Amino acid sequence: ICESGETSATIFENLVIRNGYSSTNGGGMYNSSSSSPTLSGCVFEGNSADYSGGGMYNVGNSSPTLTDCVFTDNSGHYYGGGMRNNHSDPTLTGCTFEGNSAGNDGGGMYNSDGSSPVLANCTFTNNSASDGGGMHNYYDSNPTLTGCVFEGNSATDDGGGMYNTEYSSPTLTDCAFTGNSANDGGGGMYNDDGGSNPTLENCTVCGNTPDQIGGD
Repeated sequence: ICESGETSATIFENLVIRNGYSSTNGGGMYNSSSSSPTLSGCVFEGNSADYSGGGMYNVGNSSPTLTDCVFTDNSGHYYGGGMRNNHSDPTLTGCTFEGNSAGNDGGGMYNSDGSSPVLANCTFTNNSASDGGGMHNYYDSNPTLTGCVFEGNSATDDGGGMYNTEYSSPTLTDCAFTGNSANDGGGGMYNDDGGSNPTLENCTVCGNTPDQIGGD
């Protein structure tokens, strides 16, 4: 738990956080009150939260910097199996989200309430949720993704790879969505009503089912 305004000078390196549990948010790690530590080479495995952020929960302008971190087999009962960002903007480079799950939205990552993380060269593989198997962006959350890969993620409803809703318009450059699936629509990406208009440049979206990009 970081809740005292920790800065980037607080460093976690090559740390394994396994089988953590929270009855609320942040089974593996909880950052609040503008706490933004630095994490390098850390592994979050098998953590769970009864509400959201099975692996990590960031809230209240908490924006940690993560490099080469792995989130695998974490679960959030409602939101953000791997990570939930609530009014927070973490920076992730070379991170992996694999096999995470959420009961509702954002199997790999759930961004809400104006959260706009920056991701470079990150991979989302085999994550699952009702909406947004790989990533779910809600309520004016506009992440920036460069060189990221979404592969084999699934949604029981919409947005196998990514789901955008309520004025959430991410910017994606050189990203790939392949082999993702949804039971309803938007195998690769689903854009709901409410002004969600993502920008994709030099992206590959193919081999997703039942369609590549769906929604309103």
